[in-house]
Amino acid sequence: METVNQQRWRGYYLLMRLDRPIGTMLLLWPALWALWIAGEGHPNWWVVTVFVVGVFLMRSAGCVINDYADREFDPFVERTRNRPLAVGMVTPKEALVLFVVLSLTAFALVLTLNWLTVMMSFVGAALAASYPFMKRLTYLPQVYLGLAFGWSVPMAFTALTGEVPVVAWLLLIVTVLWATAYDTMYAMIDRPDDLKIGVKSTAILFGEADRAIIGIIQVMMVVVLIIIGQQLDLGASYFVAILVAGLFMLYQQHLIKNRDAMQCMRAFRNNNWVGAVIFLGLLGHYI
Repeated sequence: METVNQQRWRGYYLLMRLDRPIGTMLLLWPALWALWIAGEGHPNWWVVTVFVVGVFLMRSAGCVINDYADREFDPFVERTRNRPLAVGMVTPKEALVLFVVLSLTAFALVLTLNWLTVMMSFVGAALAASYPFMKRLTYLPQVYLGLAFGWSVPMAFTALTGEVPVVAWLLLIVTVLWATAYDTMYAMIDRPDDLKIGVKSTAILFGEADRAIIGIIQVMMVVVLIIIGQQLDLGASYFVAILVAGLFMLYQQHLIKNRDAMQCMRAFRNNNWVGAVIFLGLLGHYI
C-alpha cells in the first residue's frame, strides 16, 4: 500500500508525464535542429544544456497546466479519465504550484543567456500557459501548439547569434506544420469524446478529410525543409534525411487509414523518428 506522500509524488510524476517522454522528444527535436544550424554544427554546450533542460521543464509545466485547464473535461474522455487531477491524486492548487515551480526553474536557466533570449522567453511562456485554453476558443489548437513547441527555434538563434534570421522563421514554420500534423493524429483518438463535451480540434474541423489534409501539411513541411537545405547549402546527408522522414510520413498515413485509435497513437509516436532522422541529417552535414 502506498502512503499518502508516495501517492502524491506519484501523482506529480504522472501529471508531468514523466512516464511518457514522447512529448519531450517532439519538443526537443526542433530546438536541436535550430541549435545546430545556428551554431553551424558547433553550438555552445552551455546553451545546448539550457535548452535541453528547459525543454524538459517546460514540457512538464505544459502538461501540468493542460491537465489543470482540462480537469472538468478529463473524467469524461476515455484516454484521460485516470489522469491525476481527474481522479483526485493531485489537487488543483498543488498543480498550479507545480506549474509555477517548473516555469520559474526554466526561467532561471534562461537568465544565464543574453537579454534578447530572456525577452523572447516571455513569449514562449505565454504560449505554453495559454495553449490548453485554445481548444475552447478555436478549432486550431494544434496550430497554436506548434507555435508553443516551435518558439524554442527563434530563441535558439538569439541565444547563439543574437538575431533571428529568415531561416529561423522557416524552421518555425516547419515546426508548426509538423505539430499540426502529428497532433491532429493524436486528436483523432479523442474525436468521439471531444464532440460530446464540446472540445475543439483540427481532427473535428477536418472531419472526413483529416487524412488528406494531414498529408498536405506533411508535404508542405517537406517542401519548407528542402527550401531550408537549399538556402543553407546543406549536404547530401540532410536531403537523404528528408527522404527518410518522408517515408516515415507515408507509413503514418498507412497507420491512420482506418482511424483506429491504437494505430493513430502509433502514428503520433512515430513522429519521434521524423525529428530524429532530420537531426541526424544535420549532424552528417556538419561533421
